[in-house]
Amino acid sequence: MNGSPVDIVVFAPLAPILCVILFWFIQLLFIESQRYLLDKIRPKHEPLCRFTNFLGILFQTICHALGYTVTKSGISDIYLSINYGRVAPKKERKGIFEWIANAFLFIGPFFIPAGLLLICLFFLLSNGFEITTPIELVKLKYTFGGQMITFGTSLYLFSKNLYSFLLNIDLLHPGHLGFLLLMIFLGMGIRPSYIGEQKIDRVDMMYDLRNIWSLIKHKPMYVVILFSIAYVFFYISLLLTKDWYISLFIIFGWLSIISISSLMITHFIILLIKNVDEIPDCKKYLPYITLPASYISMRILFLYIPTSFKYSISLLVMICSTIVVTLFLNNKFKTREKIKLLKKTKNTGEGKRDEQ
Repeated sequence: MNGSPVDIVVFAPLAPILCVILFWFIQLLFIESQRYLLDKIRPKHEPLCRFTNFLGILFQTICHALGYTVTKSGISDIYLSINYGRVAPKKERKGIFEWIANAFLFIGPFFIPAGLLLICLFFLLSNGFEITTPIELVKLKYTFGGQMITFGTSLYLFSKNLYSFLLNIDLLHPGHLGFLLLMIFLGMGIRPSYIGEQKIDRVDMMYDLRNIWSLIKHKPMYVVILFSIAYVFFYISLLLTKDWYISLFIIFGWLSIISISSLMITHFIILLIKNVDEIPDCKKYLPYITLPASYISMRILFLYIPTSFKYSISLLVMICSTIVVTLFLNNKFKTREKIKLLKKTKNTGEGKRDEQ
């Protein structure tokens, strides 16, 4: 085992923690971007935005309830509405138990809902769940750099298999379609946009960061205890030459990758809705019709022309044809509006000259 003792004892346990924080921060940025896009379509799609808000509050409430369950506080009452969620414990516990329950409330929604999709992936993916360190770096496995490389390599393999599955997903398979719908639900509702009937509390990136900072600042000793437990867990894994420590944080990394992937899919959906809204009359429904029509047409075609890439090609044709139809109708409408505006301006100018 190479590497300086200071690196192994002090810095190596920090590597996977920093990696998870990085991916969680990227997740936060995607969530903030999605909120921005939802605000853009809110005037015409208030019901959809309220539904995404409800999903966010639902996940948040479930995580809080799970926090009370884990701390054995019990649950006496759950209130859930489209604007607000509240969980009342049977026993009012203070100290570490209250702190853990609040941690589930503030941090849980970023990871726990994605756990459901991770469980599904265990049945849908044949591989990608390996904890891997390049052979040439095995001797540096328990150093800061070695932990970073193991984390990155394992996440790369998982991401590669996940995106390979998504790019070859069979939308006519009930299991695959169900998984995709779950991804969309997760992406739409990782966090609510507001809390309260009058949108009293705007839930944005700073709101989440303030809550987490308040959680840390309220009981900093608990954070020190958690770090101490993490270090002890790392030393046990080191002495037994096991991957237990890095495996725990790699799972958190997988959950972040799933969440980010869900958010990427919902970004495409919201952008499609935003662009379709600019198309007038009944023509705005053509892109939505193009989605299933193009996919089913390609799948029927591949019944007569078999190919091993039938799923990916069908998906690609569906996405590309929908984008082309949307852009074509959009540009056609904008061009028509420009011509009308030019004619109107020209007529107005001629009218003024006649008056003179």
